[in-house]
Amino acid sequence: MHRRQFLGRAAGAALILPLLGASDVFAAPSSGKLLPVPLSTGDWVGLVSPSSALNDGFDLQLAQEVMQALGFKVKTGEHYAQRRGHLAGTDAGRAGDINAMFSDPEVKAVIATRGGSGAARLLPLLDYEAIGSNPKALLGFSDITALHNAIHAQTGLVTFHGPNGSGSWNRFNVDQFERVFFKRELMQYRNVQDPGDELVQRRNRTITITGGKARGELVGGNLSVLVALAGSPYLPDFTDRILFIEDVSEAPYRIDRMLTTLKLMGVLDRIAGVIFGECSDCEPGNGYGSLTLSQILDDHLKPLKIPAYQGAMIGHIRQQFIVPVGGLVEMDADAGTFRMLEPVFAS
Repeated sequence: MHRRQFLGRAAGAALILPLLGASDVFAAPSSGKLLPVPLSTGDWVGLVSPSSALNDGFDLQLAQEVMQALGFKVKTGEHYAQRRGHLAGTDAGRAGDINAMFSDPEVKAVIATRGGSGAARLLPLLDYEAIGSNPKALLGFSDITALHNAIHAQTGLVTFHGPNGSGSWNRFNVDQFERVFFKRELMQYRNVQDPGDELVQRRNRTITITGGKARGELVGGNLSVLVALAGSPYLPDFTDRILFIEDVSEAPYRIDRMLTTLKLMGVLDRIAGVIFGECSDCEPGNGYGSLTLSQILDDHLKPLKIPAYQGAMIGHIRQQFIVPVGGLVEMDADAGTFRMLEPVFAS
């Protein structure tokens, strides 16, 4: 997905305003949090298209087949296959599908078909009272960051940053889904340790920016989408939270600009830790005329003197962690890991 093409101007405008393990120790969820109902095979799930339209109708079929292969019965939004320009139909239609799925008592989870652009247009049209009264899992990433943050800010509902319905459902991602949603494990998120034919591992390496451990609820997602919500009521409180961010196809100077925005907003001064995922295709385009991503992260994050690391398997990559937005975690920046500290589904 080319975020720069769809979201570049919106993000700039915001300046104005593995292997996985599980713990066998379960704790009670922290107060003030709304947990989704648990999922089981045989349940109904709803497919919606909150953002861009899919380029090929076959991808919609694949999204349905993926959900069925996971063991679900599938309902599709009334407008999920529509197109209006680059969007998957009108704002009213796309928002209406989300509201309908949350209000439908049969549907136990809502899955986004893809990201792209346009989800932020729906935020004033969502029925947060209905969503809060019918808490269920929402899964997606990239542009779906707008929905994760708005729904969590407005209702306290824990949602899930992970593969979209039409994305890659390789063995790793399916294993993630089953552990999180079916087994409901307290996940230990550690990058896959596999050097391949290299003498030392190059892929999926984590880099410590500032060492240490921190605890807090996860918030964040795609950096461009997150920053584009600046000045709106659709961002959660960042105080003592763990910020996780990722992006794709953004020049380093744009990452620098967006992190500067978070600094000027006061976000970076309130968080307890930072997990930076993958920034795919974010290399300098002007040689030595550009700061590198590592330099930019050092400039913004090291002065905070809070635990921070980069390289977590979060982002526009084939193998993705499925992480709970609003879930309580502990991160270890030296080890390049984080883990759930409490359940993320209602008992």
